[in-house]
Amino acid sequence: MKILVLNCGSSSIKFQVVDMPGYTIAAKGGIGRIGYEDAEFKFGAGEGKEDLHIVPVKNHEEGIDLILHSLFSKEEGLGLSKEDIGAVGHRVVQGGDRRNVSVVIDEAVIRDIEEIKDLAPLHNPNHLAGIYAVRKLLPEVLQVAVFDNGFHSTLPESAYLYGLPYEYRERYGIRRYGFHGIAFRSMAEGLEKLLGKQFESFRIVNLMLGSGTTANAVSYGRSVEVSTGFTPHEGLIQSTRTGDVDTAAVLYIMRKEGMSVDEADDMINKKSGWKGMSGISNDMREIREAADRGDKRAEATIEAVCHRFRKYVGAYSAILGGTDILAFSGGVGENAWYIREKVCEGLEFMGIELDREKNKALKGEGIISTDSSKVRILVTYANEEKIIAEDTYHLAAEK
Repeated sequence: MKILVLNCGSSSIKFQVVDMPGYTIAAKGGIGRIGYEDAEFKFGAGEGKEDLHIVPVKNHEEGIDLILHSLFSKEEGLGLSKEDIGAVGHRVVQGGDRRNVSVVIDEAVIRDIEEIKDLAPLHNPNHLAGIYAVRKLLPEVLQVAVFDNGFHSTLPESAYLYGLPYEYRERYGIRRYGFHGIAFRSMAEGLEKLLGKQFESFRIVNLMLGSGTTANAVSYGRSVEVSTGFTPHEGLIQSTRTGDVDTAAVLYIMRKEGMSVDEADDMINKKSGWKGMSGISNDMREIREAADRGDKRAEATIEAVCHRFRKYVGAYSAILGGTDILAFSGGVGENAWYIREKVCEGLEFMGIELDREKNKALKGEGIISTDSSKVRILVTYANEEKIIAEDTYHLAAEK
């Protein structure tokens, strides 16, 4: 069965067509800058190179239409038709309290996502746009929603309650939800492949370090703590998000600068984090290059970011009553050896001993702890598309 996997962002769509079971990629690519005349459309067959095309794409429906046209085009030589697509799987960031397991999309599911879209205003409306577009363009094809917060449905009440008046919890659903759950499920698969044991056998601190970042504590298969909260904004310092910050500091800036709520929201989500601190970029590679040239703000940014990462490792180890595995993933977690090194510095007292040579030399997945380390330190890929494809295939097969 061929599964089309869609991940619709605010101005982007990432996609794959995969043969299931087995997860063999038939085509992949994405569209960036949706809404502009110079949108960037990348398309490639199999695991090969993705060709870049600059085309106008007004909205998500036009984007998905472009993807489908390319998939079914004779020029691309894939030999696919609409009838070959057995199901479509969507990443949906926020399912709220109502949805936390992958489900076949029907009117009730759409209604629930619509009613809670204010909980994830940068994400859920775009996921819905993708769902509606597929309904129009592939009306007979089964669709599945895979919820990003679903992995954290096991959080205890003590972990998800906020210190706010309880009536807002009941009235508006204000609580910690946690995100990157699909990525953490993928990390669990990678861990099992590296160690040959089920992830339910371990106490794990996960660090998903990409443009968005989340720390996660897993106790023998159950997510018990997570750094992202009511929105993906909370927790670690991220590429453009502040992470944990004194709320009063934001209110103070709003009063001093005469900021509106929307302007403050833009500041803490799009103008802060690595980008705002360094004044250079939201790309950690560029910040590292500046730090190597002696830029003090870049140096301070890296130190502060790693301090926050390390702080969460210690806190989550305390929650777990000890740690067996420390796992890194995401673009930074997988590729920035210097970040992994800084995070592990000074944690030897917890049994976390990094093999610096292994860490620096590693390309791809692997174990980077010393042979004597009580805690195994791993680097593993987070393949969200694979998890979405697996869930979609199983639900479609049941139907």
